[in-house]
Amino acid sequence: MLVMGSVASVYRDGIVDTGRETQFLFFVAFLISFGFIRTSAHMIRAQVSWWPGNVEVGGTHIHHLVWGILLLLVNGYIGVAIHPDDPWRDIVAVLFGIGTGLTLDEFALWLNLKDVYWSKQGRRSIDAVVIAAALSGVLLISLRSWIDLTTDAADVVQAAVGGIGLLGVILALVNAAKEKFGMAIWSILVPVVGLVGAFRLAKPHSVWAKLFYRHGKRDHSNQRFEGDRGKPFWKRGGELLTRLRLRRPVRGT
Repeated sequence: MLVMGSVASVYRDGIVDTGRETQFLFFVAFLISFGFIRTSAHMIRAQVSWWPGNVEVGGTHIHHLVWGILLLLVNGYIGVAIHPDDPWRDIVAVLFGIGTGLTLDEFALWLNLKDVYWSKQGRRSIDAVVIAAALSGVLLISLRSWIDLTTDAADVVQAAVGGIGLLGVILALVNAAKEKFGMAIWSILVPVVGLVGAFRLAKPHSVWAKLFYRHGKRDHSNQRFEGDRGKPFWKRGGELLTRLRLRRPVRGT
């Protein structure tokens, strides 16, 4: 009971009292709906007997992005045109988050206008968009916190902390554009760590490479990451340490 009381107190002080409950409910609903529908798709593909199958009408498979779009349309209209009060506003936020998760899960389908859900292209684009969307939710809350801190700062120390936080947000966006999502999350928590990924080479299929790399640098990126594809991170780290040892000059006796 003490733990539950502490969690409720933190939620009230950090979310409710700061006016972020609607954003928080949307973000949580989005993550849960995406996780559920991804799990459901894998269960259906594995032909699990007790799991409900695809929704079909007259032999036509109804993709879950259809339900997501309907939720976005209805709840988007309610939120913009009606402006409901609590608790309906929170319910609309949850339903809008569910619709967002269902729609973004099939991002590759409505981008390519063909069903590439289980293809390599489909998995990469869906995962990248979902991670970027989830990261955007974290950044939205984090960015507002840092801006509030900077605005309310009464001395140089607090202003410096706010500036470091904003730097972390920028580094997180750069790392996400380079498809270094782990470094992007670390950039928010420890902004200095994000400098490492921000100055290193981007992955060849990332948004950063497509926008800023020419053919020569993109080929170098392909060569750099092609050998690491499929290897676990601990093996890549061990190989990096080995290369660093080999570069170390040998001292004479």
